[in-house]
Amino acid sequence: MSTLLPAGLAIRVFLAFASGYFMSYGLRSVNVIIAPDLINEFGLSNSQLGSLSSAYFLSFAALQLPLGIWLDRYGSRLTDAVLLTIAAAGCAVFALASSAGMLWVGRALIGVGVSGALMASLRAFRFWYAPGRQQQLVVWMLVAGSLGSLVSTLPVQWAVTLIGWRGVFWAACVLLCGSALAIATFVPREPRIARHGESLWNGYREVFADRYFWRFGAVSLSVQSMFIALQTLWVGPWFRLVLGIDAAAAAQAVFIINLVLMGGYLGLGWAVPRLTRRGVGTLQMVGGASILMVLLQGVILLADGHAAWLLWLPLALAATCHSLAQTHVSLSFPERLTGRAFTSYNLLVFVGMFCSQWLFGTLADLFGGEPGGAGGAASGAGFRPALAVYIVIQIIGIAILFGWRVRPRGSAPETTARAADTH
Repeated sequence: MSTLLPAGLAIRVFLAFASGYFMSYGLRSVNVIIAPDLINEFGLSNSQLGSLSSAYFLSFAALQLPLGIWLDRYGSRLTDAVLLTIAAAGCAVFALASSAGMLWVGRALIGVGVSGALMASLRAFRFWYAPGRQQQLVVWMLVAGSLGSLVSTLPVQWAVTLIGWRGVFWAACVLLCGSALAIATFVPREPRIARHGESLWNGYREVFADRYFWRFGAVSLSVQSMFIALQTLWVGPWFRLVLGIDAAAAAQAVFIINLVLMGGYLGLGWAVPRLTRRGVGTLQMVGGASILMVLLQGVILLADGHAAWLLWLPLALAATCHSLAQTHVSLSFPERLTGRAFTSYNLLVFVGMFCSQWLFGTLADLFGGEPGGAGGAASGAGFRPALAVYIVIQIIGIAILFGWRVRPRGSAPETTARAADTH
């Protein structure tokens, strides 16, 4: 049912969507760098910092179910342009904040506004680009997101010294308005294929009742969500408070990690078709990477000294394989459920991110002897036992992925390569 776009328009459509996802991922990660400024200015504890940063994930997750309906009813162009405008408003609120509560509201509005940045693009790509291009387009979108993460490290740190963290959010407000305008201008309207008279909410029953959805969802809820929670917030405090690295060096380390992550996505785009031709399926790639990630986190748990940050580089490379799971599972559903399938899986991941990011901070305060929410200065005394708890949770998720041998439902063309994944 896809309609191929002319080359020039196809590039403009991709770049318009990519600009929104660039901003989404940059704003997701920016608290890694500005966390010291927020702690100093507002007296935040680990628990409060985790709650503030995870407000993005909470509101993002809360929007996923209505987002799927909006995408299937109104299309990607209108939905994403309106939401990015809300994200711009959230940046303005954050920049004007005079209390921790106002910061939380601004952060939550940002999460609402960027909640459709990736899902809108993936839904549109299914209609406008050839089926063989889908995985490649996902990888390129993730490269754009990784570039946003890169910009949110050293460049943001430099910008903070010039215009302050509030100025950074005013700049983000302007850029988000530009992304919304680009999507409204360049993106054509894709087909709306929801059945006439169908209750769009009922489609979620079909998605969430699918056991194959939950087989991969278990590992996304645990391993993938924990990595993103670390990458987008706790890696910076870990470097500063656990490894004793100063703020400037920590920012440089985070920059390199995100650079490696972007390179990993590029390498993944090259490797996936070659591995698939050799009979290596999504289950093997995601499962194998998850096992490696848990082993690496076990070493990180015990490692000390400034050089220990290097262990996060192979962790970032392994984490890129999780990008395959969402597309793999979502495309197993019929086209009429496209928006709802993508957003349902995204909801799962972001619920996991919210819980991981908030609970890690709470556990760090608990094990470190800090009264959560008391406004005390954050310390890293409880970081290692908090990570140990999450390693156990991730092992459970991996056991479900390999132990629950359910097959995908349906017979969509995109699922023909899944046979190797269900043995």
